[in-house]
Amino acid sequence: MSRQRKEIKVVIGLTGSFGSGKSTVAGIFKKGRACVIDADSLAHECLRPGSAAYKKIISIFGKGILCANKMIDRKRLGEGVFNDHRLLLKLNSIIHPEVIRRIRRSVRAAKSGLIVLDAPLLIEAGLHKEVDKVVVVAANQNNQIKRLQRRCSLNRAGILKRINSQIPLKKKISIADFVIDNDGSLAQTKKQVDEIRRVLLWKRWRN
Repeated sequence: MSRQRKEIKVVIGLTGSFGSGKSTVAGIFKKGRACVIDADSLAHECLRPGSAAYKKIISIFGKGILCANKMIDRKRLGEGVFNDHRLLLKLNSIIHPEVIRRIRRSVRAAKSGLIVLDAPLLIEAGLHKEVDKVVVVAANQNNQIKRLQRRCSLNRAGILKRINSQIPLKKKISIADFVIDNDGSLAQTKKQVDEIRRVLLWKRWRN
């Protein structure tokens, strides 16, 4: 009798540095039918008018960070906190607990297969301790800067400020179970993602 395939669930923590290409990798996992939980999207939900986090942020940073429609201007907020490490820590202390609650709820609700937690601050928030494997997307800093200059309005100094606000990429790599080198072509990146998927699902099925 052939061995019956078991229902499996593997939770991957996907992270990297600002501009390393984490979103591209998350997209490849999603096309491969992985369930992707986007921590940034959950964070945006926490900033909606009327939410507890929204009210706390306004009480600390003032109404000057609001748009005409009362939504928080994330760019204006970011300019403030990335110039003051103390304020950045305060903001994270408001947003992280709520995002973590939503992430845990999403992971519990996800079915079998690969569950990819796409979180830029995975390690900073301590979420790497709650996943089965950590995958870090790496790229050299010049490539990070070039990518970010193409997609956002930040200058080089602003980009470096945001990169340096995160845990250094080398430290993230030291924690990783898998590292994806994203300095090559899209095809090369996809090949690495496919290999990680194969290894994780095969090992879990064998167990």
